[in-house]
Amino acid sequence: MSEIQNSSIFSLDDVSDEEMNNLIDGTITNFDEGDLVTGTVVKIEHDEVLLDIGYKSEGVIPQHELSIRKDVSPSDIVSKGDQIEAQVITKEDKEGRLILSKRRAEYERAWKRVEEKHQSGENVEGEVIEVVKGGLILDIGLRGFLPASLVDLRRVKDLTAYLGTRVEARVIEMDRNRNNVVLSRRAVLEETRKAERSEILSKLQSGMRLKGTVSSIVDFGAFVDLGGIDGLIHISELSWNHVNHPSEVVKVGQEVEVQVLDVDLNRERISLGLKQTTEDPWKSLVKRYPTGAIVEGSVTKLVTFGAFVDLGDGVEGLVHISEMANKHVDAPAQVCSVGDKVQVKVMEVDLDRRRISLSMKAAAETLGYEVEVRPMEAERGAQGEKGEGASASKGKGEEKAIEE
Repeated sequence: MSEIQNSSIFSLDDVSDEEMNNLIDGTITNFDEGDLVTGTVVKIEHDEVLLDIGYKSEGVIPQHELSIRKDVSPSDIVSKGDQIEAQVITKEDKEGRLILSKRRAEYERAWKRVEEKHQSGENVEGEVIEVVKGGLILDIGLRGFLPASLVDLRRVKDLTAYLGTRVEARVIEMDRNRNNVVLSRRAVLEETRKAERSEILSKLQSGMRLKGTVSSIVDFGAFVDLGGIDGLIHISELSWNHVNHPSEVVKVGQEVEVQVLDVDLNRERISLGLKQTTEDPWKSLVKRYPTGAIVEGSVTKLVTFGAFVDLGDGVEGLVHISEMANKHVDAPAQVCSVGDKVQVKVMEVDLDRRRISLSMKAAAETLGYEVEVRPMEAERGAQGEKGEGASASKGKGEEKAIEE
């Protein structure tokens, strides 16, 4: 029986070194620097990860090329056996190693994804991983910068409170040359608030009572946050009493109950009242201070035309200058000063105009005394100078008589 020879079987001893290298090279994946490769994590060191990508040697991913996050342990990013994608940075470094980057591979995909969302106006979401000068850094697959002024609707004092939290933001700027992505959380909040404003405005009606928080104070009133929209309490609607400045009644951050006075849907403005949530002291005024009644009050303010007197319970009346004394009065300060306790007679109560007219002169006549009118300061000075002049003339006459 003849021997059958199989030509497909050969001995390695018959293969030259050159032929062997060619055979090995034929089983190795071919790639260039910048290419994306997929491999299996075979070893995790404290400062690098080894990746099998089917090359003649295992690829090395240095710690700083694993993630966009700083100071992270390789074991926190990958596990042995994980299939991951990496970008070829150097096919052979000084030590003959193949250097790869997981971070850059993810960056390429993330940039395309974020760019698409930027073009379509969609929001991105990521975890706050760093607080830097002027803002926050978000992990959105790449490092996104969120300026401090765009973190919230109002300026945030402590940015560290956002560390580790997930934030939804809008991409407002992208620059590939500078690898720069700028985000805005404020844009998202403003859009949400706009929707909330429309919903709240549609439900508000005059007379409704709501709870809110004083968000800011201005000279003409106070703004109250109603949970997505601000309403204004005009200074005249803060109290039944006279108010010089809103800060006398409310403080920023204070929770208040307010009443809706008016809603302007076109201008998206809400007029609120604070005093309407308390009893109007003028309603019982007629009973407590009937015309002709004599009461004691405290002078709160002097004006050119008279003096305002506090009767208690938030009620102020005016003593006109003509009703201060029987004698002629040039200025209210001739009769009284702020803080003085005075007797006044109720002359008229006008509920519609919320005015009460008082008279010190009539009260004095009823009680049987006369209101003292002090001389004006200028008049006192003139009298003093006149007296000094008379004394001087007298002295000169006496000197002349002695000489004679």
